[in-house]
Amino acid sequence: MDPLDILENLHKVKPAFQPIISAVKHNVIGYEVLGRFQFEGSWISLGDFFHDSDVPDEYKVEVDQHLLKLAITQMLDSENDGLLFINRNAKQLLINSGEDFLETLKVYAEKGFSMNRIVLEITEHDFDEDFDVLEHLLIYYKTYGIQIAVDHVGAKSSNIDRIHQLRPHILKVDTSFVRNSNPEAFQDVIQILSVLARRIGAKLSYENIEDNYQLYFAWKHGGHYYQGFYLAKPDFELPVNGCIPFDVGEKIKAFVQQEKSMVERRYAFTHRREEKVKKLLSKWKGPETADRFIEAVAEDFKEESFRFYICNSDGQQVSSNFRKYGDRWALETDQIGSHWAFRPYFLENTMQMKTWHKGILSDVYSDIETGEMVRTFSYPLSEDCYLFIDISNDFIIERDYLLFQ
Repeated sequence: MDPLDILENLHKVKPAFQPIISAVKHNVIGYEVLGRFQFEGSWISLGDFFHDSDVPDEYKVEVDQHLLKLAITQMLDSENDGLLFINRNAKQLLINSGEDFLETLKVYAEKGFSMNRIVLEITEHDFDEDFDVLEHLLIYYKTYGIQIAVDHVGAKSSNIDRIHQLRPHILKVDTSFVRNSNPEAFQDVIQILSVLARRIGAKLSYENIEDNYQLYFAWKHGGHYYQGFYLAKPDFELPVNGCIPFDVGEKIKAFVQQEKSMVERRYAFTHRREEKVKKLLSKWKGPETADRFIEAVAEDFKEESFRFYICNSDGQQVSSNFRKYGDRWALETDQIGSHWAFRPYFLENTMQMKTWHKGILSDVYSDIETGEMVRTFSYPLSEDCYLFIDISNDFIIERDYLLFQ
């Protein structure tokens, strides 16, 4: 389609509204504006028009401004008080120093549409443009109450520092990557983004949710907002009172029950291992005989464990590694004296065990030596020594409550 056909027929351009749902209240908190064009009797997406690098940015700005005015007018006419998520390309924003977009919002602010209801979405790869200029413009917009969202966040890990510097209000994550060829790598990215979001005070918003598993993923991984065809498709009409047919609350209630069951089973697993160790504590005679203690108790944990060792409260290993090869336990005496306090949470976990006299089950992590996903159960043998039992990958993958955290 010739871009001029769109530009010369703006009366055939309309905004469609895709609801965005809150994880807190399970209600619609706003809408993303998507452009549609009437072509040969059908309404088609303007996505190709906006993503075509051959279309002049001035054309895109004109169509975007038209959509913005129609969307705000429709929100005002319907007395809808939700947020309005607006997509903008960095190049388009920087035309005329970003004043066109701001001046339009000022006009509608006088009509009662507050600027703090605008969420401006910038795609992460736009940071490859003149970031310093873009950053100053977005910070300037923020002084007017405009919220900033970074779309497709995590697509380029090199931009983490720029996101931290910009401190947007919302980080938008594309859940279609949940179904990609490397879901574990995507989960690692999500963990990084979750930490970043907490550090800068941003909300995580998951978009392109197309099935129940993706909604569960978004809920489980700290999603503050949900968006996608599974929940609600874009529509020219705004839902009455922000209501949509999809009952998010019922879905999340099921997720909660599922997760509570997982947590209960993990606690039960941990408790059973605690009881087993307690029964064997009479065999503990101090760090000088640490290897003999492990040799005496290893057989009781042969089903789940592939490695044992004991450390003192300073993180120094006082035993050999006991590693299982098939049905046989082997000693790795060269590990005596190794230091592990540098590992994240080591000192905090040992202090918790010392204080509460309880065992701790770690998160799932990738073992440095084997490369497999494992967990570690640890238990205080005394005020100064702690037993570590590494749970094997084979044992974990057969139990969903251990596989997921």
